Amino acid sequence: MAGGVKKPVNIFKLKDLGEPKNVFNWRLWFAVISFGLLGAARGIDEGLITGVLSSEDFKKTISLSSYSEVEQTNIKGNVSAMVQIGSVCGALFAFVICDRIGRIWATRQLCLLWILGIAIFMGNSGSLSAVYAGRFIAGLGVGQTPVVGPVYGANTFAIAEIAPASIRGLCTCIFTGFVYVGIVLAYFTNYGAQVNLGDSAHIRWLAPTSLHIIFAGLIFVLTFFQYESPRYLIKRGNYEKAIANMAHIRHMPVDDAYVLSEINAIKSAHEEELEATMGASWFGVLKELFLVPSNLYRLYLSAMVQFLSQWSGAGSITLCMSYHSILFFSPNAPDLFKILGITGQNESLLVTAVFGLVKFAAAIVCALFLVDVIGRKRALLLGITLQAISMVYIAGFLTAVPELGVDEAYVLPQAEASASRGAVAFIYVSGVGWALGWNSMQYLLTAELFPLRIRAISTSFVMMLHFVNQYGNSRAVPNMLLPTAQGGISPMGTFWSFAAITIIGGFWVWFSVPETAGRSLENMDRLFQLPWYRIGLHGNEDAERKDEAFNEKEAAVGAEHIDDVVDEKQKNGDSRV
Repeated sequence: MAGGVKKPVNIFKLKDLGEPKNVFNWRLWFAVISFGLLGAARGIDEGLITGVLSSEDFKKTISLSSYSEVEQTNIKGNVSAMVQIGSVCGALFAFVICDRIGRIWATRQLCLLWILGIAIFMGNSGSLSAVYAGRFIAGLGVGQTPVVGPVYGANTFAIAEIAPASIRGLCTCIFTGFVYVGIVLAYFTNYGAQVNLGDSAHIRWLAPTSLHIIFAGLIFVLTFFQYESPRYLIKRGNYEKAIANMAHIRHMPVDDAYVLSEINAIKSAHEEELEATMGASWFGVLKELFLVPSNLYRLYLSAMVQFLSQWSGAGSITLCMSYHSILFFSPNAPDLFKILGITGQNESLLVTAVFGLVKFAAAIVCALFLVDVIGRKRALLLGITLQAISMVYIAGFLTAVPELGVDEAYVLPQAEASASRGAVAFIYVSGVGWALGWNSMQYLLTAELFPLRIRAISTSFVMMLHFVNQYGNSRAVPNMLLPTAQGGISPMGTFWSFAAITIIGGFWVWFSVPETAGRSLENMDRLFQLPWYRIGLHGNEDAERKDEAFNEKEAAVGAEHIDDVVDEKQKNGDSRV
């Protein structure tokens, strides 16, 4: 297919996709779910950190009260951020590990790192160094999950390499879905522990934290029931094993035409990849990334997507709600729920858990029924619009009651109770917009934009920016939310900043980002042949004209070939056509 929007996949009528009936078998779905579980790693950590930072026993264990207020703020920030710092490193070397030891062993080693880090963290014996080390080591494993698992589109590993082309997008959505599964489980685990185990028991934070080990152990065990990726085996020259594994996953004989055609396609793509990179050093690849204008524009798009998504506010709200005390504030800092007029720890945890459910439901609906139907750009703009409306309302509410979240003695008047509930409702709306827009597109666009030759290093670099921005956001937002007297810009100023960045992001997407849905990676280059300032608004029109010209040329070549064959047969006295 040269271009255009692809036909949406109806998940209830997979038999109508034109694939052999054996393709969509239990082995495929078992493998997809086994690798998709990796998505829960980030969600679990994001949701569970509140169980640690709000636990009186954990604070007592590390003697938090013996530090000054400023030191306590830094300690809480460092405890949370160590996973993000480790994730930066994990994402950078995950590509190398996958190509060296394979997808299966790469999954096993990240699970072992994940378990080892959490075990050190849980058994810290009051050592702050052990807390930091454990979180960092766990981050090395967690940071690899979006690379080893089924995210970042066409250049991913596990799921993208075993899923049939017709449902590859659907299968990769399972990974994203498990991110929210992890968040929801973590939220409700925290809520259950708070209600049933009390706030000072040692098991209050150990029991929820063990969810890490449960998932990592489950994924580790499931790898022994999976087969190595056929693509990896072909890259290693083991063609017979690749055919056998593909036949097993497709539930077909090894000599089936469908299996052989898939293997031949993978082999041809691998040979083209070798030809494209043959003789090129890492310096040459870097030069191509930064000095070729079309590639530099793609890098600019991906980097801006990471920056604008992380600073648009919805992700910060998730972290704020997850960490319960506004990420990891000092003890007298404003609580997110108090800012919006909700009091009580149990009530706050329950609202947080419901927020996780809303985002999970929105992500499933958006991923399965919207993104491939209305296109990447429209879905992103719709999500940004929902976020912008939410941020403006919350900022306006906080402007109407500027003392809220700033003055500890301030009590929200009953007359403002309805507006406060509206602000909480718009928190949920922002979560829906985040799930539909930035949260999906920061991965999809990165996966789809880059050409084969520079795809691995480009994706690695962009995902490093993802974790770096996430880390910077997690450290900056708590200070931004502080009152101006304490060096912050107040909750009101913070949400107006989020609103401004979100609106700017919407205009940037409209002007700069082309539509990539339905376009194969091979003809993605046609989107970037115009001057940079015309790509976002006119790149698709230009690419479609090039598609039509290409199709007409192909048709003419095909017709000329048929005429030549007919002439040759007539010349030889053969009347059959």
